[in-house]
Amino acid sequence: MLRPCLVLMLACTAAPVMAGKPVGGQPAAATAPLNPQIDFSTFRRLTAEVEPYRLTRLIDWQSFVAASAEPDVLILDARSERQFAAGHIEGAVNLPLPEFSVESLAELIGRSDRPILIYCNNNFRNDVPPVALKSGPVALNIPTFIHLVAYGYRNIRELNDVMDFNDPRVRWVTSAREAAVSSPLPSRAR
Repeated sequence: MLRPCLVLMLACTAAPVMAGKPVGGQPAAATAPLNPQIDFSTFRRLTAEVEPYRLTRLIDWQSFVAASAEPDVLILDARSERQFAAGHIEGAVNLPLPEFSVESLAELIGRSDRPILIYCNNNFRNDVPPVALKSGPVALNIPTFIHLVAYGYRNIRELNDVMDFNDPRVRWVTSAREAAVSSPLPSRAR
């Protein structure tokens, strides 16, 4: 009887472990070298460096519209191709975030100093497809901004307002491809 209690007591006092890592602590000793193609430490440094810069690049709707009329400005929508087809700001072009690469960005944007405007689902209060709200910490504007800076594009302005996409000032349009989409988009993909 004493032995099972001792084992149980030792098990209860050990640090809780989840997926090989202590909960709330440092990762367990790695058994394999870290993947050199995945660099979390540099990503963390990059996000810390980008954060104060991003705050200086947030603009309201009026400024967004004015900037969109400037020569050579690109309105970039990084949502999925399906969401883009179902509705987007008139004049926007689509490059889904998972498709960002040196080549795809260079092909779409061209020169690195080109003015870029970005927006995402969380700039709209509708919370219905094709702009179902995301959890705030993972709103698409944040990784889009970080990725663009990481790829060398810094002339970014990000919409900071929350609009209704039915507001005629938004100039919400759908593309012809939307008709080809037969199944509805999920409504609450957070």
